[in-house]
Amino acid sequence: MGVFLLKKIRIVCVGKLNKQFCRDGCDEYLKRLKPFYDVTVTEIPEQPTVKREGEEIIKRLGAGDNVLLDIGGEQVSSEGFSKILYDGHTRADCVTYIIGGASGVDGAVRALCRKRVSFGAVTYPHQIARLLLFEQLYRAATILNRLPYHK
Repeated sequence: MGVFLLKKIRIVCVGKLNKQFCRDGCDEYLKRLKPFYDVTVTEIPEQPTVKREGEEIIKRLGAGDNVLLDIGGEQVSSEGFSKILYDGHTRADCVTYIIGGASGVDGAVRALCRKRVSFGAVTYPHQIARLLLFEQLYRAATILNRLPYHK
């Protein structure tokens, strides 16, 4: 009998979660995601410049499919978001989602991303953006597995 390997999701983000409600929410969705994906989170300390943050992000990308959360990205429905995750895993075992810092991300990071996704025209603090990302990843998992949560 073979070993079943979960697809991987990597979250690379600038800054730490220091708001308790964001930590609690992310922990809850991480727990919910465990049956579906192997999720890792890499936090990059805030840097003095966007260029320097970009260099730190790029060091941690590795092989796989990259998706940038970006206010200028494509606004997609939850079903569209789940398709981006599915398509990413058809290309690679790991899909990496990137959340930049307060000043955005360097163009060098954008150039390495297959998709740029926006959660709307408003700007969110990176901690809330991370919580929204975790919720949408869980929602995508339920959509892809035809489970009732997403309704």
